[in-house]
Amino acid sequence: QVQLVESGGGLVQPGGSLRLSCAASGSIASINAINAMGWYRQAPGKERALVARVTRGANTNYADSVKGRFTISSDNAKNTVYLQMNSLKPEDTAVYYCNAELGSYANVVGLSIFWGQGTQVTVSS
Repeated sequence: QVQLVESGGGLVQPGGSLRLSCAASGSIASINAINAMGWYRQAPGKERALVARVTRGANTNYADSVKGRFTISSDNAKNTVYLQMNSLKPEDTAVYYCNAELGSYANVVGLSIFWGQGTQVTVSS
């Protein structure tokens, strides 16, 4: 199993910035099985949606609504991903979740997905 611990959420004014962090921990086998990590968000009354995702090979993709404003990055040595959020807008307000995608490892066959606890980001004046 992989545990994901998030930090960095909070209240910020429109136009401001926040950086979210997500650290993955677990067995060596499970950590080595991580193929991608990403950030998702869920606003009130809406479904959870992709914000940004990065693969172990450093390929990235973003939701159209955050392109040019958000940047996802990773530190493989620390098993940590970051989401730098700039030029924040009120519509960015949501609970942000980190996730990890794992391939087969140990006695687990096939795709596994793990989620962090979520952190609230509120953009308001």
